[in-house]
Amino acid sequence: MDTVSERITSLQNPRVKQLVKLRDRGARDAAGLFLIEGYREVKRALAAGVKPVEFYCGPEWYLGENEPALVAEARQAGAQVFELSKAVFAKASYRDRPDGLLAVAPQWKRALADLAPRTPPFLLVVEAIEKPGNLGTILRSADAAGVNAVIVCDPVTDIFNPNVVRSSTGVLFSMPVVVAPSAEVRAWLRAHGVRTVATTPAAKMLYTQADLRGPLALVMGSEQYGLSEFWLKGCDELVRIAMAGQADSLNVAMAAMIVLFEAVRQRSLKL
Repeated sequence: MDTVSERITSLQNPRVKQLVKLRDRGARDAAGLFLIEGYREVKRALAAGVKPVEFYCGPEWYLGENEPALVAEARQAGAQVFELSKAVFAKASYRDRPDGLLAVAPQWKRALADLAPRTPPFLLVVEAIEKPGNLGTILRSADAAGVNAVIVCDPVTDIFNPNVVRSSTGVLFSMPVVVAPSAEVRAWLRAHGVRTVATTPAAKMLYTQADLRGPLALVMGSEQYGLSEFWLKGCDELVRIAMAGQADSLNVAMAAMIVLFEAVRQRSLKL
């Protein structure tokens, strides 16, 4: 590959050390950068207009024949390309089984004012999600359900965590995602006439009994504590998912998917 800026074979190279540091939120926020690893994730990022500043390739890890074209696409998008030896790429990668593609891209910020939901709005609000894998899976479900945007309130994990990128399979780059305090979000929803329906095991109404049509924001809480009193007391309606076994609640990503697709079913009905 004769178009790389540098071939790196040392595990002590400063660029490699910086890649490892970017796994941590503090380093990501300080640099304003984040990692995108994997063929599908990188491809979707580039398709969404993300412009990596750096791109690291490890040809010895490639799984097929399409990787060089993606490297060339990243270069055309303005990325400085570096080739890593197999051992060096293994150190830089945060995956157990790398595929030889790792991009570094600028973080972005999207505000509530930037959202332009379709009519009627169909939104998902999540509060204080703790696990990156859950947040990424929620983004995938929201994308599959046709949600206009996902609003992340008071997050414990950040949306640029490498495992959010990975578990979202790159949906992070195409789904509008806003991070904002709960109070601002609730005020914005009310100002735009969006009804809020929150899920909680303590609700009397089943989610299938609620009207999930029209301007709607489904509100989901954290894995450990569920929704805060702020949302439980401030939402227009509370619903629950029926539980027939000993468990009293579901994983938040699974619960979000169930309620989202009930809303999809209702909103698709010809009434």
